Amino acid sequence: MPAAARTAAFDILLKTETGGFASDLLRAAPLDSRDAGLASQIVFGVLRFRAQLDFLIEHYSGRRSRLDLAVRTALRMALFQLRYLERVPPHAAVADSVELVKRAHKTSAAGFVNAVLRKVDRAPVAWPSREVELSCPEWLLLRWERQYGAEAAAGIARAALQEPETYQRVTPAGARIQDIGSQSIVPLLRLEPGQRLLDLCAAPGNKTAQALEAGVRAIACDIHLHRLRQMKNLGADLVVLDGAGPLPFTTSFDRILVDAPCSGTGTLGRNPEIKWRLRPDGFADLCRRQAALLAQARAALAPGGLLVYSTCSLEPEENEEVIAALPPDVVIETMHRIPGRQPGDGFFAAVIKSGLSP
Repeated sequence: MPAAARTAAFDILLKTETGGFASDLLRAAPLDSRDAGLASQIVFGVLRFRAQLDFLIEHYSGRRSRLDLAVRTALRMALFQLRYLERVPPHAAVADSVELVKRAHKTSAAGFVNAVLRKVDRAPVAWPSREVELSCPEWLLLRWERQYGAEAAAGIARAALQEPETYQRVTPAGARIQDIGSQSIVPLLRLEPGQRLLDLCAAPGNKTAQALEAGVRAIACDIHLHRLRQMKNLGADLVVLDGAGPLPFTTSFDRILVDAPCSGTGTLGRNPEIKWRLRPDGFADLCRRQAALLAQARAALAPGGLLVYSTCSLEPEENEEVIAALPPDVVIETMHRIPGRQPGDGFFAAVIKSGLSP
């Protein structure tokens, strides 16, 4: 039988092909700490370096083959271990990938997998294109190049190949793990004790917890009940609702945070599966929802209040173009955090004031 870590990694990688997120699937996997560490290395390594690994499959097999997904996944896993990891016994990586192919009922491909992997070495390889070298779809690179310039675009892609740093925010109740980019959003609200805060897309709750430290009275909302349940001990009132529709509140709010659902292109180091799922025409639905969330939030903002609209996206359709629909005099400031340029995840934020005087 293949090792538990490799079996789990194989199953998780297949599930990411049908919409699962690697981080959630790894947390749910019944593995001890040692196996969990190896499984995580393999899963995120394969997802980050997928284009390089697919080129290496062609390089060592000597031909461009149309492979079953299970076979390609087993090859990607072994190649990552053989070329990118230091302390994995090569025989174990090869043997387990062959067994994983058999386990997936692709026994006829086992010999091919074994033959390809026996050729793998660590000799340098000339990558055929920047898309392969940076392991990022060319259309995404072109988008970032137009928006931020060629150097920044390459920096974003290279940052997505690195394991993200772990940042902790020190609080009176103890340290809380929260990306440094995420930590930069709540201060833009300029919170003061006693203010009424609406966090319209609150789960998983890191920004809500950060805001509560300022002594505000918070209502935290999300469309998913199971995600809000994770926030039950924070001290905010929790409301399940779709923030893109009319809000049920009879009072207005001094401060509102709209940390909108987005493509997540600022988080590719943490969620590398995103870069393989996105399509050039895939932003329209997100943009409509983001605009609706912002419109509902602005209607609930008290005179003299402040609203922060934020995303962890690098795409102008989800950021500048959403804000461009507002009266220009209500946008006080905007902020960009670009991976490779600033530490942590990428974020956009706009500080928006009420159109009414207090």
